[in-house]
Amino acid sequence: MHNFLKIYYFIDQFNRQEIKNLNKNIALIYRNYKEKYDFKLIKKIKKFCKKNKRELYISNNLRLALRLDLNGVYIPAFNKLCNYKNLNSKKNFKIIGSAHNLPEIKNKEIQGCSSIFIAPLFKTKKTNYFLEVVKFNFLTRSTKKDIIALGGINSSNIKKINLTNSKGFASISWIKKNRPK
Repeated sequence: MHNFLKIYYFIDQFNRQEIKNLNKNIALIYRNYKEKYDFKLIKKIKKFCKKNKRELYISNNLRLALRLDLNGVYIPAFNKLCNYKNLNSKKNFKIIGSAHNLPEIKNKEIQGCSSIFIAPLFKTKKTNYFLEVVKFNFLTRSTKKDIIALGGINSSNIKKINLTNSKGFASISWIKKNRPK
């Protein structure tokens, strides 16, 4: 497997054993759009991640990420607000976000994202629209930010990520099944 600078894993619940079995370099992004964030649960996840030297980001809740002193916040593509860039936060606090097209990439730059997840790279169950390698690389040239591949990554196409200009990848199901070492 390609040595990526960064691997991100999206979680929507806290499964201690599942996370413990993952490589230590895999950062977690907690996102749960179905329920309101449970402050105590996120504190528990943070404590576990700190103990295991793992990065933790929370999706779409800057206040909570700052209040709990997390590694950063993940801004989904549907969030168009621009009030993230000039905030007073700790030195290593990161803003990361996702985009699907050029206008969204420019919006993520305005929001102050240090890494931009471009999705979907490959075909997914959710949509028939996907970029593939050539369109993905074309979009990556429009920014100087670190690009992370997202969407449709599985065992049959993981090697194609080597052909992209990405600095890593993010996944949900593939990481859960394959537990990269």
